[in-house]
Amino acid sequence: MKLPSFNSIANVISVVSGVSLAGIIGVGSYVYLNKDAIIDDIKDAAVESVVGGMGGGAIGGALTGDVGLPAPQASAPVPGGGLGVPNF
Repeated sequence: MKLPSFNSIANVISVVSGVSLAGIIGVGSYVYLNKDAIIDDIKDAAVESVVGGMGGGAIGGALTGDVGLPAPQASAPVPGGGLGVPNF
């Protein structure tokens, strides 16, 4: 069995290194050229996760005027008119 020569091993390592470098440059260029769009997407996702987590429950009741006060009840007439006022 013949072992591969040093030249063939060096060529394989060189090709793998070149492909890796091209990939790193490609990804770096993509991120650099689209950094504003990427930042905006991350901001939108962060705001949505914070606001979406509220579910409108914390703010929703305050915006509709429902602050948890009991509903007004019909009052029964007080004998004698109440507060010292005669009942006619």
